[in-house]
Amino acid sequence: MKLEANNIIVERPHKKVYKCEEGIVKVFSESHPKADVFNEALNQARIEETGLAVAKVLNVCQIEGNWALTLEYKEGKTLAQLMEENPEKTAAYMEQFVDLQLSIHEKKAPLLNKLKDKLIRQINSLTELDATQRYELLTRLDGMPKHTKVCHGDFNPTNVIVAEDGTMAVIDWAHATQGNASADAAMTYLLFALKDEKLAELYLDTFCKKSDTAKQYVQKWLPIVAAAQLTKDNELEKEFLMRWIDVCEYQ
Repeated sequence: MKLEANNIIVERPHKKVYKCEEGIVKVFSESHPKADVFNEALNQARIEETGLAVAKVLNVCQIEGNWALTLEYKEGKTLAQLMEENPEKTAAYMEQFVDLQLSIHEKKAPLLNKLKDKLIRQINSLTELDATQRYELLTRLDGMPKHTKVCHGDFNPTNVIVAEDGTMAVIDWAHATQGNASADAAMTYLLFALKDEKLAELYLDTFCKKSDTAKQYVQKWLPIVAAAQLTKDNELEKEFLMRWIDVCEYQ
């Protein structure tokens, strides 16, 4: 497989994403764990089995010594691009975005990793929090209802591809788990809030209205998912996430 530098469509510290004849190719850095690459492919395959509109896994291979994942290419613009191009349609786009997320939460994938187990591992691994903070977060997590709904884990408008006919496909299932839908919503809220507080509030209001969920219930998840997000080690996000953890009054 020949990849050209001018075909790079996304570049991150741990991966480069190319568009080529075969589809979309994610080439990971040498330091990226092999197990994580195969886990992402497995997540994607298990999500395919639910019937959701997603990019299909085509293969996992090595390219010049780096592990790579090839996925089906989905034609269209991201919902984030459309929101930026058509700000007057933001509310309508948000409704579609939430409807899509709720359709994901309706699905079951019993072989996916459990969200609660993942959150426990992430919180326990944090050096930014002391033992008391970790204990309080884990106690709160233990008291939350246990569900088995499909959760994307990184659901935001950049991961939604909108075709010309308006149909939507969801990409990037690396963080998919089964668990509580409101935890997934809390993560989406944080991802919006990192960039735009007003958009985050619009999202939360829309999600809670459409799902008939109390806003306070989603908010109870925010310190937990903010702590988990700290494990991504993004210095630009750290101060923002710590505020969500620090303002929490533990119950």
